[in-house]
Order: sequence, then structure tokens, then C-alpha cells
Amino acid sequence: MAFLGRELDVMERFFLVLLVGLAMSAVLTAVEIPLLKKKQFKQYIREEGPSSHQKKSGTPTMGGIAMILAQVLVVLILGDLGAESLVMICVMLLFGAIGFFDDFIKVAKKHNLGLRAWQKIVLQVGFAAVLGIYISMFSDYGTKVFIPFYGQYIEFGVFYIPFVILVVVAMANSVNLTDGLDGLCSGVTSIVSIFFAMIAMQMGQNAPFVFCTSLSGVCLGFLIFNKNPAKLFMGDTGSMALGGALAAAAIMLKMEFLLVLAGFIYVIESLSVIIQVVSFKTRGKRVFKMAPIHHHFEMCGLHERYVVLIFWIVSVLCCLLAYLIYTI
Repeated sequence: MAFLGRELDVMERFFLVLLVGLAMSAVLTAVEIPLLKKKQFKQYIREEGPSSHQKKSGTPTMGGIAMILAQVLVVLILGDLGAESLVMICVMLLFGAIGFFDDFIKVAKKHNLGLRAWQKIVLQVGFAAVLGIYISMFSDYGTKVFIPFYGQYIEFGVFYIPFVILVVVAMANSVNLTDGLDGLCSGVTSIVSIFFAMIAMQMGQNAPFVFCTSLSGVCLGFLIFNKNPAKLFMGDTGSMALGGALAAAAIMLKMEFLLVLAGFIYVIESLSVIIQVVSFKTRGKRVFKMAPIHHHFEMCGLHERYVVLIFWIVSVLCCLLAYLIYTI
């Protein structure tokens, strides 16, 4: 990649893509906020949520539109237009579309219920299956997956497509569940994206490197407006798109299992909901004061900002550990 007539080294490229992503996202988000307010695209807070969140009702939502647009523009301008980039962009757009329709229904009906759960799952499984079929049958990536600690790639064969579906669907919904506090999802995703950018850099994979670096910058640009007290929410439009994008990048890099550790916050958010539901249906008791788990800590008396900060720190530590495991 050349800039001002000079070929950039890898770290210069990293900071250029990161800063351009940040700037593009910040500008587009700033433009989007008044448009969303004018269209009355505002968040409706569920009544059973924390009482402190009721004051957030009316905050503009669907900020993910600006994030998706910024990501696509940066990748197209600074990345290459090969199959890898286009596949990751398509996955992000498709999952963003699911979130968009979910958000739009909520806004139109003026409540916090959008697409039905089965409708979202069917769409997610369908899109993920197409990705799995493309990678396993129409690309050179093959059906091998990197196994941490073992340090080798294992052939998944006929189980690869179901595996891809599991990774993508789980990731999209886990990131969606994480988007419950101001700045939580955008901050965590920026951190995890940097981790995958570093992995891609080590592997010499340019397309995922640019994509993940840009994604981190885009999240940081959005965070300017999404930090507490948030002026804008990304909505399912943003969280679904981010989940799909991260899953696609991890699959391209064959680092699906490291995604579990690097994205540990996403994992515990999902597990807390599963544990809560199973416990209540089988024992009639709740394990947490509220799920996902970030609400549990709020209900225990921690201010939203401290919960977010703690989760960011945990994400950094998990990504460092995952990177260490990769380099062993």
C-alpha cells in the first residue's frame, strides 16, 4: 500500500487504516444522528430491564447503518477487491440487513419486539450455510480448522458447513446480546478486531488484516457517540453486522476456536442467558439477578461505566492470552 508516493510498512498501514476507519465512522455517525432524530428512529426500552435504563428511551437507534457504510467504504478504498474482502463485506451486509429489518419493525410498531426469533434464526442459518458452502466447495480455503495448543490444522470434512453455521449464528447473536450498555459492544468489538488484525498480519493475510483493522477503527469512531451517556445506539443493525463480520474474519483466518477466547465477553453474555433460561424453566429459580450478565452486575450496584470498563479490560486480557496461545 502506497501513501504520498511512498510504500508503507505494515505498522504504518495499520495506523492509516485504523485512523481512516475511525474518521469515516465518526463523520458518518455525526451526519446520521440528526437524520435518525428527524425520522423518529428511536430506541424503545423494555419495561423488565433495569430501571436506570428507562431514561434512555427515545435515544436514536440504527446507528449501525453508518458503521456498515464506513466499513465498506474503507475496505473498498484501502483494501483489495479480491474474493476475501467481498465475502467478508457480504456477510456483514447480510447480517446487518437482518438487524435492520428487526430494528425497523420495532420503530414502526413503537415497541421493543421486532422480527420473531425463528425468523432471525432461519435467515442467519441460511446466510451462514451459503458462506460455509462457498468456502468448502468454491474457494481454496478448504475445510481445515486451526486447533489451539495442538498447533495444527484439523480436517473437518462434511462437518465443516455445520461448524461454520454454528460459529456465525452463535457469534451474531452473542454480539447482539452484548449490546446492552453504552459503549460495551463497540468497545469490546474494537479490541477483538485488533486481535484478529494482528493475527492476520502475522499470517500475511492482507484482506482480513485491512478488514479487521478498519472494523476496529469504525467501532472507535462510533464509540465517540455511543459512550455513556450514549447519543446513539447501534441497534440490531450494528450488532448483527459486527457479529457476522467478526465471524467471517475468523473463518477466513481459520481461527474459529481462538474466537471463543478472544471473544470471551460474547461467550459469557450468551452463556448467562442460556443458564438463566434453563434454570428458571427447570427449577423455577434465577441464577443471575438479570441476564445478560452485564445487567446482573448493574443490579448488584455497579455503575454502568464501571461494568463496561471491567468488560473492556477482560477483553484485552483475553485477546493477549489468545495471541500468546497462537504464537506458542
